[in-house]
Amino acid sequence: QVQLVESGGGLVQAGESLRLSCAASRSIFSIEAMGWYRQAPGKQRELVAGITSGGSINNEDSVKGRFTISRDNAKNTVYLQMNSLKPEDTAVYYCYLKFPYLGAYWGQGTQVTVSS
Repeated sequence: QVQLVESGGGLVQAGESLRLSCAASRSIFSIEAMGWYRQAPGKQRELVAGITSGGSINNEDSVKGRFTISRDNAKNTVYLQMNSLKPEDTAVYYCYLKFPYLGAYWGQGTQVTVSS
């Protein structure tokens, strides 16, 4: 079993920045994929940014140039840096990590609210 604990969400004004963190209970050195998803009220969960072990990067069009996914293996933590936030970025954000042999895990979600 793996626990993922998210933090960093909150209420900000349009144009401001936030950094979300996703701390794993075990080493993330060999993860096969990592990503951040979001789900706004009444909408389906969508991939915001993701990277596979093969280096493939996938960012949702509306966040390209504004959001960046990264990792710190020493801290077993994955980050989502969000700049120039817009009201339409308001959602619950979830981290996703896929481990070899263990499978995929989700964080509990963190609320991001952007006011205009």
